[in-house]
Amino acid sequence: MVEKRVPDAEGAAHDAAGGPLRSSRCEALSGTIAVPGDKSISHRAVILGGLAVGETRITGLLEGEDVLRTAAALRALGAEVERCGEGDWRIHGCGVGGLAEPSDVLDMGNSGTAARLLAGVVATHPITSFMTGDASLRRRPMQRVIAPLSQFGAGFVSRQGGRMPLSIIGARTPVPITYELPVASAQVKSAVLLGGLNVPGRTTVIEPEATRDHTERMLRHFGGTVDVVLDGGVRHISVVGQPELLGAAVDVPGDFSSAAFPIVAALLLPGSDIVIENVGMNPGRSGLLTTLLEMGARIDLLNARERGGEPVADLRVRGGALHGIEVPAERAPSMIDEYPILAVAAAFADGPTVMRGLAELRVKESDRLGATSDGLAACGVEVRAGADDLTVVGGAVRGGAEIATQLDHRIAMAFLVLGAASEQPVRVDDAAPIATSFPGFVALMNSLGTAIGPAA
Repeated sequence: MVEKRVPDAEGAAHDAAGGPLRSSRCEALSGTIAVPGDKSISHRAVILGGLAVGETRITGLLEGEDVLRTAAALRALGAEVERCGEGDWRIHGCGVGGLAEPSDVLDMGNSGTAARLLAGVVATHPITSFMTGDASLRRRPMQRVIAPLSQFGAGFVSRQGGRMPLSIIGARTPVPITYELPVASAQVKSAVLLGGLNVPGRTTVIEPEATRDHTERMLRHFGGTVDVVLDGGVRHISVVGQPELLGAAVDVPGDFSSAAFPIVAALLLPGSDIVIENVGMNPGRSGLLTTLLEMGARIDLLNARERGGEPVADLRVRGGALHGIEVPAERAPSMIDEYPILAVAAAFADGPTVMRGLAELRVKESDRLGATSDGLAACGVEVRAGADDLTVVGGAVRGGAEIATQLDHRIAMAFLVLGAASEQPVRVDDAAPIATSFPGFVALMNSLGTAIGPAA
């Protein structure tokens, strides 16, 4: 029986403080935990609650900084958004087409998801809004949503390259569009579908490569009409505009992307035996699970069920040897956020692991491909990075480096996991970004037996 562990107060204080952190080699991990709510689902629940008529009650909402930015933006756009308790939120929406013009700039912080999805929402409302973010988000490309949203009739003014700050002049008489995604992106797909809600007629996204389908599931949950047609293996996803979405109850499952960090930590430490409860298992998100199982990971799915329209399960993870594999490019959309932690797992595996189709990592919160490669090399790992691929040759990992997180939460967490299994401690320069997606990360990991704390 795996013992249930409660995060300690000292670890929670470390999370709140931010700053540099140090992770040291530890023994086997044990315990039963639950990770915070799924970030992607949390964003969408708040947005659709704000567009629905009546009350939406959300439980298990991720209260990281990214989702709180979305909640603040919906409040600024006229929805009533109230926190009732930990993870428990109540929203009274404005109805589709009922958003008000915000009186101030919408600050999206570090959240590309919030920025792109909300750009889609406001692009087809007859309002003018201004959007910005932190230094990292202002470097990220927004042209990929500006291009399709302009086809609705919206106007945009941006910095060079379609970068923030943005002004968004919503279309007065929006027209439905059909848009084929040039790259696999759930954010762009969702921006177009959300934009199509306030447009008469049918808006369609053509998706050559399947991406996570949280938006489609959530729209149906709120009463929207979403049709998916397969044509020669290509998905045509259509939303019928101007529906009356009705407030609904949403129970947010645990975030698989967050669960990835304790999963890999347990795999790397012999004798580990942990259970992570209530993890979202959306097939568009679980590519890392497939990959780790191919590498020989001992992961069992327990109590598979459905929660809030999403598949969930409890995961039992036991430590053991991994071996290198080749990860195909077509798997990238289902695990794009997990490559940094996969690269850490690969560093301890037997033989090389080759990952392909990674160009999207260059334009995440940081250049994640470069940051991952540089961090592994600094820890003594043989690694080769190309424009679109990464090769990691596994073996003993020295550690002993300071990692520049580049304001990227996933880089920080991945290298803190590496430090738990490497020969020498690993230091990350700034843990503050972790709060954007995984508040309580240090406390939760230390409850399992890791040794993460403030760097001296």
